[in-house]
Amino acid sequence: MNPGQRVALVGAGISGLCSALALSRKGFSVDVFERDIPPPDGGADRAFFDWNRRGAAQFRHPHAFLGLMCSLLEERYPDLLDDFFAAGARKVTFDQMVPPHLQDQYHPEPGDEKLWVLMCRRATMETIFRRYVEKQDNIRIVNTTYVTGIQTERHNDQISITGLELTDRQADNKKSIFQADIYVDATGRASKFSQWLTAAGAAIEEEREDAEIVYYTRHYQLKPGVDEPNRHQEEPSAGDVGYMKYGVFPGDSGHFALIICLPNAEAQLRQAVKDGDRFDSICMQIPGLVPWIAKDKAEATTPPFGIGEIHAVWRSFIKDEQPQALNFFAVGDASARTNPLYGRGCSTGILHAHILADTLHDYTDPVIRALEFQQQTTKKIRPIYDASLSEDKNGIRRAKAVMKGEQRDRADSLKKWFGYAFGDALAAAARYEINVFRGVMRTVNLVEKPGFFLQDRKIRRTIFRYMLRGRKKNGQARVQRGPNRNDMLDSLVSD
Repeated sequence: MNPGQRVALVGAGISGLCSALALSRKGFSVDVFERDIPPPDGGADRAFFDWNRRGAAQFRHPHAFLGLMCSLLEERYPDLLDDFFAAGARKVTFDQMVPPHLQDQYHPEPGDEKLWVLMCRRATMETIFRRYVEKQDNIRIVNTTYVTGIQTERHNDQISITGLELTDRQADNKKSIFQADIYVDATGRASKFSQWLTAAGAAIEEEREDAEIVYYTRHYQLKPGVDEPNRHQEEPSAGDVGYMKYGVFPGDSGHFALIICLPNAEAQLRQAVKDGDRFDSICMQIPGLVPWIAKDKAEATTPPFGIGEIHAVWRSFIKDEQPQALNFFAVGDASARTNPLYGRGCSTGILHAHILADTLHDYTDPVIRALEFQQQTTKKIRPIYDASLSEDKNGIRRAKAVMKGEQRDRADSLKKWFGYAFGDALAAAARYEINVFRGVMRTVNLVEKPGFFLQDRKIRRTIFRYMLRGRKKNGQARVQRGPNRNDMLDSLVSD
């Protein structure tokens, strides 16, 4: 490592803050440039309702820190975790996730301690993170400037970034150049660095796949004296009714969010969920949601709001073993973006941040740094990306079948039949067998490579045994009780 190297990091979202923190712990001096204003003074409610956070498209949508992120925080930043808990964030451990009908099978095993999630509103998460990072001696956060471009130079067919073009909105939009040793893009899905580098002659390779969904969120708060419903009630508070996914995300201080996820093609439902009364009407037809949003249980604190243009994106800054930009690294959604419905963005963001910090600490040559960073990114994050993309494609296929009134996952070859039958059996086994449930939760929480648990012979035998029950019976484990699509659409007409 070169002691005292200066890093210019753009973006103070979760990935940017994680990167600044990881780099600072490795001895780097970090200047963070964020276009949005800082969080307001006061508590969590002020941050949620008053912070104009335009740069984070998912700012008011549900968030949770999965086991991967929680374990890293617990290991490296325990005092930050204390700040989260003091702000009302909640720790949900694996034994609390085990549903009542599996409790008799449950016995703690090594590794269960990593299967926990941290739940609170994104505004709370980001505020606490931000205030913690601001206390670090070698991190400076600047909130008065826009990064409007980059300066580059080419030497021996290698492009290097030599400066950021800044526009200061508090100084009559004065232009300036900020120079550093290393430049990091943590600007998320709105990143412009690929465009700027391409204009400078770099060949940035991008994969992009549309998830073909949109989801809407509405926030609520439990009424005084009302206890939070049991998450393990007979009817689940998260699930899939075939044409629509739904879920409750408990937050801090009695607040919770409810999401409805719909295929892009569900035009009538998509229009309906934009209206608060109809959003609630739709949710009240799902048995698992009634205990949460019945009029005597909670009241809405926001109207419904949506997020669309949901894509899986993978960017490679290496072509033919040649780095396309030296001194430059993209982290989080600026490099690898997955469907936010799966909640993996924050966890992959902190993982990516520590990959970057370790790479810059361990290597000094700019070419080796770029190659090593891409190699570790591919090794540790690409499997998560591929698993998420596969889930997206399966979801698209199933949604189209439901809209056509066809059987979901209808197979036209023996290979596909086996794959679909295995998937159905896995879903059913995870519902009724604790060892399979634990394995699935290890994948969900990203504490191991997606699907790694399937290498366990006992788990495979269990799934094959469930395959003998038949696809029809196993397939029922995927879909929760609720109105069928035609009945739901008819109810909208009668509203």
